[in-house]
Amino acid sequence: MTAFMNKMNSKQLFDDYRQQLQDLYSPAEAQNIAFWLMEYFFELSRTQVLVNSPIVVDEVKQQALNEVLIRLKHHEPIQYIVGYTEFYGLRFQVQPGVLIPRPETEELVAWIIQDQANQPINMLDLGTGSGCIAVSLAKNLPQAKVQALDVSPEALQVAQSNASHHAAKVTFIQDNLLEPQKLHQAIPDHSLDVMVSNPPYVTPAEKKQMRANVLDFEPDLALFVPQEAPLLFYKAIAQLAQQKLKSGGKLYFEINEQFGQETKELLQSMGFQEIIIRKDGFGKDRMTRAIYE
Repeated sequence: MTAFMNKMNSKQLFDDYRQQLQDLYSPAEAQNIAFWLMEYFFELSRTQVLVNSPIVVDEVKQQALNEVLIRLKHHEPIQYIVGYTEFYGLRFQVQPGVLIPRPETEELVAWIIQDQANQPINMLDLGTGSGCIAVSLAKNLPQAKVQALDVSPEALQVAQSNASHHAAKVTFIQDNLLEPQKLHQAIPDHSLDVMVSNPPYVTPAEKKQMRANVLDFEPDLALFVPQEAPLLFYKAIAQLAQQKLKSGGKLYFEINEQFGQETKELLQSMGFQEIIIRKDGFGKDRMTRAIYE
C-alpha cells in the first residue's frame, strides 16, 4: 500500500489499487474495478483519472478505501460494495439477494427494442430481479405497457426503487412463476404482445467453473436449476406464454449456452413458430425468440 498522503495524484492511487487487485482478477477486471473505486470515492471520470487530476485523501476516506479493498480481496462483487451497476446506459441499484445484471442481458434488451420500436405493446418480464430488463424496456419503448414479476419481495423492493429512480412506468407483481396465482388475476389471457425472461438456468454441475464472487455472494434462487431439470423454468414460462400471449405474440429468453438446441426443441414441441437462437458478443448461444401462433 502506498503510504498515506493527504494530497496526491489520482492516477498514482488508481495504479496502486489496480496492481493490488491483479492477483485476484484479470488485468481488465482489475482496471475496471480501480476506475470504479475512483468514481465512487472521488467522483472522477476515467478521463479525469488518466489526466492525473489531483485528489485529497483524508483519514476517513483512506480507512473506507482500505475496508473496500479487504472486501474485494474476499471476492465480494464491487457492485454490491458500491450498491449499483450500469445496465443499458442506466444506473441500477443492486444489493445482496438480487442478481447483478450481465452485459449479455443488455443484448437481449437491445433485440426486443429493435423488434418492438414505436409499437404500443403490452409486455411482461418474468423473474425481474433488479428490474433491469423491465425498466430499460419501459424507458426505451415509451408506448409500451410494462409489467414485471418476481417471487422475491427483496428483489421487487429493489426493482421498484430502480423504476422510481428512472421514472419508468412498470407495474410489479409478486408471484411464483412455477405456481402462479396473482399473475392470472393481474393479466388476462391472450392479452400480451411480448413476454421476456432471464430465468435461472445454471446447473449444479457448472459450479466448478464459476468464480467465488458469484458463488459466495449472488443469490442461488436467481441462478440455479436442478441438474435433472435444466429447462424447468423455460417450460413453465412457455406454458404461461401459451395462455397469456396474443396470437403472433413473441417470447424472448436468455438461455444457457449448453441447452440452446434443447430449448428450441421444447418450444417447437409446444407449438411455437419461427424460433431463433442468437449468439451473444462472445459467440455463445444466449438468446431465443419464438412466436406464439
